[in-house]
Amino acid sequence: MRFFKIFFASLLAFFVFTALCVIVLLVMIGKAISSEPVAISPNGILVLQTSQSYNEQKVVNPLGAFMKEDASEVPGLYQTVRLIEHAATDDNIKGIYLKVDGDPNGFASSEELHDALLRFRKSGKFVYAYGEVITQKGYYLATAADKIYLNPKGMVDFTGFSTQITFFKGTLEKLEIQPEIFYCGKFKSATEPLRENQMTEANRIQTSQFLGQLYGNFLQGISKSRSIDTATLHGYANENLIQEPADALKYKLVDALKYDDEVVAELKGKTGLKDTEKLNLVTLFKYNSAVTIDNGSGENKIALIYAQGGIVSGDNDKENTIASENFLRDIRRAREDKNVKAILFRVNSPGGSALASEVIWRELSLARKVKPVVVSMGDYAASGGYYISCMADSIFAESNTLTGSIGVFGVMFNMQSFFKNKLGVTFDGVKTAPFADLGSIGRPLTEAEKHFVQKSVDSVYASFKDRVAVGRKLSPAIVDSIAQGRVWTGQDAVKLGLVDRIGGISDARACAARMAKLTTYRLVEYPEVKDKLSKLLKSVGGDVETRMLKRELGEEYRLYQQLKEVKEMHGDIQAKLPFNYLGM
Repeated sequence: MRFFKIFFASLLAFFVFTALCVIVLLVMIGKAISSEPVAISPNGILVLQTSQSYNEQKVVNPLGAFMKEDASEVPGLYQTVRLIEHAATDDNIKGIYLKVDGDPNGFASSEELHDALLRFRKSGKFVYAYGEVITQKGYYLATAADKIYLNPKGMVDFTGFSTQITFFKGTLEKLEIQPEIFYCGKFKSATEPLRENQMTEANRIQTSQFLGQLYGNFLQGISKSRSIDTATLHGYANENLIQEPADALKYKLVDALKYDDEVVAELKGKTGLKDTEKLNLVTLFKYNSAVTIDNGSGENKIALIYAQGGIVSGDNDKENTIASENFLRDIRRAREDKNVKAILFRVNSPGGSALASEVIWRELSLARKVKPVVVSMGDYAASGGYYISCMADSIFAESNTLTGSIGVFGVMFNMQSFFKNKLGVTFDGVKTAPFADLGSIGRPLTEAEKHFVQKSVDSVYASFKDRVAVGRKLSPAIVDSIAQGRVWTGQDAVKLGLVDRIGGISDARACAARMAKLTTYRLVEYPEVKDKLSKLLKSVGGDVETRMLKRELGEEYRLYQQLKEVKEMHGDIQAKLPFNYLGM
């Protein structure tokens, strides 16, 4: 009897809970799919936050509409640049208030935003920046402002750049897991965390060079904006002179030390408001909802295809993933559409599967035979990211884009000792041919199998270099000398012939229009952003695990991602950049 009481009570609770969930879901759906017109009243100030993370393409988040007003759509990077450009000619926007702290975006993305703010200032409108704890990348964005204000008790980080790699070789040894590694290119350092306890000399050389160039670009931008020579700025970091807010003011990194209310009072003065009147602060999300960006008109079109994230084989709808089947369809659709006169391919990828890269390369090569293909590189277009770019008619990159890394590798894991000695698990079986179980984690590779795998890696590397030589019209000898898995900045890539010119996505778009001889056209974007309802259902059911992991692990989530990537590498030849460099 007690059992039935508990059972029926639990069943009732389940039905009540389900009913409540359905009610909440219906409310959320109603808010998500209904959109009331938003208007911007006069005397507005557009508010931007350096802590905002930007994908290449806009992100539709219906939960944002339910939990936070006007945040149901987060504009992508290029969309944000165009919103800033629109604000420059919008009579209802008097200026921009830049709230400065961290900057999670890559160096090239920050460069795009920095340049957009400088162009905005040329309209005669103001840009004011204020922060409490200002990171180095956040500060770089702030230097595009007319004035930079720091909280009197805040801080500015100005200590130089560093990058740190986590090595797992010792961990694998303790666990008795043996990685069997195959690679081409002496600078191809993606497998170093598995086979070394510290950076190899080749990797130290390449990392020092591109890190130095990123830092040099950072200092040059600040020097130009703040009228402080780069040698002096070097000294600030080398001697750790910026320790207190007063130091930042003394050495002219900021214009004044002010509290938020004092900055607000100054903004009121800039817009002609009285002290008792309220500022009309317009968030980026609200502005995005209120204005319509002009994508052109007419039958002729330029297809802007965003390729962001790791490159994988097959069909995959996961965000920030370049799945070969998905992109094959989008590129083919643009190729076969007679009204699409050019393809603008935006690449922000550290690479991934070599085979998937080849599939995408092939489809873009077919497209190039019938219409211009122009590539715009983001933070990364390296290894597989460069593979899918190298066939283009013209390639644009920012000076601080990381590209190149022309090299490949493969990893297999022998976990026989781990299972036997740590877990007491052993393996046995039968096979119809000597190599039928090649790649099994239950035994080491034989010498013959190692030869087969290395030969396969060598073949993919040779194909990669050939694609680059043909696409960039370089001799095989030159490609071999600049390949070897070496990472280059956009600045160096132009000199080496891997990239045509320095510029952002707007420059690449203008080039595509010129090559297609278009004066009027519509810009159409791929992949298509999913509708609000499907995004809502995915938000409710799909990304919970990721959000929980990020919340629990905090800064260590990146380490978890690295370990997960290591697991996924097993048995697949990769054209991929070493682990994320952008946490500098």
